[in-house]
Amino acid sequence: MPTVSSEHPLHGRTALVTGVSRRRGIAFAVASRLARMGASLALTSHAAHDAAQPWGADDPAAVTAELREQLVPGARLAEVPADLADPDAPDRVVAALAAELGHLDALVCVHARSGGDAALPQQTPEMLDGHWQVNARSTLLLTKAFAAQPGFDGWRPGQQPPGRVVWLSSGQHLGPMRDEVAYVASKGALLGALRTVADHLIERGIVVNAVNPGPVNTGYLDVATTDRDPAVLEQVLAAFPGGRFGEPDDPARLIAWLVSDDGRWVVGQVIDSEGGFRRWA
Repeated sequence: MPTVSSEHPLHGRTALVTGVSRRRGIAFAVASRLARMGASLALTSHAAHDAAQPWGADDPAAVTAELREQLVPGARLAEVPADLADPDAPDRVVAALAAELGHLDALVCVHARSGGDAALPQQTPEMLDGHWQVNARSTLLLTKAFAAQPGFDGWRPGQQPPGRVVWLSSGQHLGPMRDEVAYVASKGALLGALRTVADHLIERGIVVNAVNPGPVNTGYLDVATTDRDPAVLEQVLAAFPGGRFGEPDDPARLIAWLVSDDGRWVVGQVIDSEGGFRRWA
């Protein structure tokens, strides 16, 4: 494992972060922190998805350029746009990015499908399948492709585990999300698989955990760009004892810690990073 410093603890390592297509997104905040910690960045994005949402998309080239400016000397950045609803995309993304940057040391799955959901009476097979494909299936397949890299073959018990995987959950295990059945079902599938996958991959020196970021304002909690009733926004805000919504850097700080050496002893856990969010149901 490369020599690290306290200033750049991820120097010499490469992190694959998915869903990096908007500056206000959690994925951008994660990539930014990892870059400043010394990591090289392997990125995926799907700007067409964001363009279809009320909060809109950023220029992908501008997003990448901003992250490139945050790299420390010697670190590199590569990007592969991908629609992760495509069942072949996870293998293709991991293969392409590993070929360009070398071995991938961390995988942070931030991508998720937004919109196109409903309460149970309005659910359709298309809604359920669409969220499963993007939120759960692609995350599992990305993890499979990441873990299959030959660089993990040489790890032996007693050594520091070199690999990190972080999945993003949601708050569906803590309380109801009535109008997002397809979303919570797909995210819940990840939590159901978490400990099984973590138990398997720790034998390859790969530490797997999940983070529930809670309600984080990536644009969907602004009145001007929300996809929900403004009264709901007021209700959500009132549930935060700190008087503010979560910000993208809030979960990013935790994720960066899990990716670092300091997080090596946390395995198979879902960590709720919600700022004391008080659920009303």
